Amino acid sequence: MNIRKHLTSSRIIISGFAGVILLGTILLCLPISSKSGNITPFSDALFTATSATCVTGLVVHDTATYWSYFGQCVILLLIQIGGLGIVTVSLALTMISGKKIGLMQRSTMQETIASPKIGGMVKLTGFILKTTFLIETIGAFSMMPIFIKDFGIKGIWLSLFHSISAFCNAGFDLMGTEMPYSSLTSYSNHAILNAIVMVLIVVGGIGFLVWDDIKQNKFHIKKYRMQSKVVFVTTVFLIIVPALYFYLYEFAGLATGERVLDSLFQSITTRTAGFNTADINSMSDVGKAVMIILMIIGGSPGSTAGGMKTTTIAILIFSAISVFRKKEDIECFKRRVPNGTVNDAAAILLMYLTLFIIGGLVISFTEKIPLGSCLFETASAIGTVGLTLGITPMLSNISRAVLIALMFFGRVGGLTIIFAALSSGQRNLSKKPLEKITVG
Repeated sequence: MNIRKHLTSSRIIISGFAGVILLGTILLCLPISSKSGNITPFSDALFTATSATCVTGLVVHDTATYWSYFGQCVILLLIQIGGLGIVTVSLALTMISGKKIGLMQRSTMQETIASPKIGGMVKLTGFILKTTFLIETIGAFSMMPIFIKDFGIKGIWLSLFHSISAFCNAGFDLMGTEMPYSSLTSYSNHAILNAIVMVLIVVGGIGFLVWDDIKQNKFHIKKYRMQSKVVFVTTVFLIIVPALYFYLYEFAGLATGERVLDSLFQSITTRTAGFNTADINSMSDVGKAVMIILMIIGGSPGSTAGGMKTTTIAILIFSAISVFRKKEDIECFKRRVPNGTVNDAAAILLMYLTLFIIGGLVISFTEKIPLGSCLFETASAIGTVGLTLGITPMLSNISRAVLIALMFFGRVGGLTIIFAALSSGQRNLSKKPLEKITVG
């Protein structure tokens, strides 16, 4: 009874992710998981399992050349579970088995997808699963003509793998047979593949509740939740503005078509997807700094993406605007935002920046690597992005442990960690129209 009392929704989510990572690590350690048939060192398997479950994409071994088909299947399964969320998958299995879903399971699911209410969780879970598999299937079939043409029958597996990896914002790829750690650079000029991957990344990263709004209200945007409106506006801004910068300054030497594709792709993938079609090392320090900011912000709440979340940065901006205008209440789309939400957003920003900087300092001190490169890797880890300047495979176990911790924190979410460690009471405010918004 005592254990049940302390097993809160936040702790269930954390335990679930940790359990899946451990199981994935054990499976990846098996000789059958590597192409060489040798046992993979525990630290390598743990790093890969954490990166896959936390849909990050940072790797210590090239996925295509090191892991066997069995190992790749394990990684893909971990990506799918991590993308959907541990609770979503467990709830789906409970539904399939015909067992009754209790209040605790519904409450945990509510926290997992950042839903404002507990009602309709079972129906929403079914919708999430059906939509996920439909989108991933469409994505896979769309890629097949491209990959089958280039790789033969193996292209079917490549299409499925990359569709799930893109939708789950994981960034794992199987292009290493062309050149290890090359990601999608060989397709930088392929407009169709770029478009498919970008659409999958955006759809996966906007959040399950936004899907539900689209389903319920179609094109009647005025009826959407405030959260959905914030997600849309922030997402569009974070795609267009960085893309313009990349187009004007980072890829100015490319032909117009490739320049547009690379700029859009880099802007979209940087916020948690982890694929890349351009050489990141050749970008300027300012370009890398822009990417670091985008990686830390990440995707949206209740999505397959990680990071600080679009709503967190949006709420902080709305809060600043209220201060500048000397308004007591924080307003957003003709609604008032609770002060508690702003406090949560500020706490999350502080945590992410602190861990990102400390992690970079520890790695830089341990490895004797320039701080800028280390901060790029820690931003990629805590934002669950997977982009790298190429230093991750060379890191020692201490530095890998830092990245593992950051990946786990970034995927589970700042508020989930806080609530698991500390109890927090909810305050009911009886004032004029008030609508809650989820951050973190």
